[in-house]
Amino acid sequence: MTSSARPRAAVILAAGQGTRMKSPVPKVMHRVGGRTMLDRAIDAVQAAGCDRVVVVVGTHSPEVRAAVVARLGEAAVAVQDPPLGTGHAVLAAAEALADFDGEVLVTNADCPLLEGKDLEPLFALRAQGVGLALLGFEPVDAALYGRLIRGADGHVLRIVEARDASEEERHVKACYSGMMAADRAQLFGWLARVGNDNVKGEYYLTEVVAIAVADDIQVRAVFAPESAVMGADSQAQLAAAEAIFQQRRRQHFLSEGVAMPAPETVHFSWDTEIAPGATVEPFVVFAPGVRVDAGAVIRAFSHLEGADVGEGALVGPYARLRPGAEIGARAHIGNFVEVKKVTVGEGAKANHLSYLGDGTVGAGANIGAGTIFCNYDGFDKFETHVGEGAFIGSNSALVAPVRIGAGAYTGSGSVITRDVAPDALALERAAQVEKPGWAARFRAAKAARPKKR
Repeated sequence: MTSSARPRAAVILAAGQGTRMKSPVPKVMHRVGGRTMLDRAIDAVQAAGCDRVVVVVGTHSPEVRAAVVARLGEAAVAVQDPPLGTGHAVLAAAEALADFDGEVLVTNADCPLLEGKDLEPLFALRAQGVGLALLGFEPVDAALYGRLIRGADGHVLRIVEARDASEEERHVKACYSGMMAADRAQLFGWLARVGNDNVKGEYYLTEVVAIAVADDIQVRAVFAPESAVMGADSQAQLAAAEAIFQQRRRQHFLSEGVAMPAPETVHFSWDTEIAPGATVEPFVVFAPGVRVDAGAVIRAFSHLEGADVGEGALVGPYARLRPGAEIGARAHIGNFVEVKKVTVGEGAKANHLSYLGDGTVGAGANIGAGTIFCNYDGFDKFETHVGEGAFIGSNSALVAPVRIGAGAYTGSGSVITRDVAPDALALERAAQVEKPGWAARFRAAKAARPKKR
């Protein structure tokens, strides 16, 4: 947005019941790419230059209101109560924007693939003098959508709902997405004139088009791809949106130089960062908050969330990195190893069957198979720190809080409950006892027992 452009605000409609989701989670709190549809809608309008954002919520979804307040503050909430249609929903935001002088964008909170670039053309129309700018699209199946009825000059004359369209109007491919932009004072002025003389007794946002046309206001539409404005009203539609999102992310990373031999099996989050030259093997899941540096290899069937993977590191197969895992350059996190809130130093290795939780592993240290950081006593978490070059023997339990000094060793099978000095060897296990001939006598005794019938 240039310095000479008018200020922009957005009204996001998020008060729908979402009954078709058949879920206890409010519709707009469902996720695509690991991010709620509500957050994605806010991302889109902010990317389009909207500095003021008002989200219209319903009283039936306190979780939605709480999410808006957490991100934007209480002033960003407008409540529609009772729900009386889309026009009524937008009008609920009038008070919140009473002091605003500029452009107002109206959009929906359930279009998870919408981006700022899809909305920018609405403001471009407004800059050309169009009084009411509409966002249209041409769906593959237009059966359920309102049609944009345009005159010979291309200006929109009215929007006809699918159930009210004539046979000729049903052949119109141009449909309305539910999104528009106009001057704040004009928009709310039109909304105040919308009536509810219809079967449902509701106030429809689409009615402002006819009112604007009657006022000799120019109404025009720009068009976006169907995928950009597709709603997600059901679990099936949500899954379809997820599939499109994933395909886009896969293509993005491939074009950036990330190697993926089976990209169709890799699942990304909205904020995944992978540097060129990294490799991602099949069936890897990236939950939110993951960054992978160049040269790293994420091997098959690994799950990463809230983790950083350093240059040249090797993770997996079947590894799990949880929030706070920081894997250093050229470190190895192997099969069936779980790391949570641990910084693993450069070149350190934990190659097999271990849990590392809360602490640090120094550069070059070796964590033997079956090692457990015992970090939780049922009430509090404690830290384990393994020094540089230390060697933790297989099947060791390190009971936090504890420190293993640089270069120290722990014997296999040890339960380490006290700090170990640098370069020391710590052993904690009973002496081995051997009973000659015991196994032969045991087998003979078992064989001599009467057989059960």
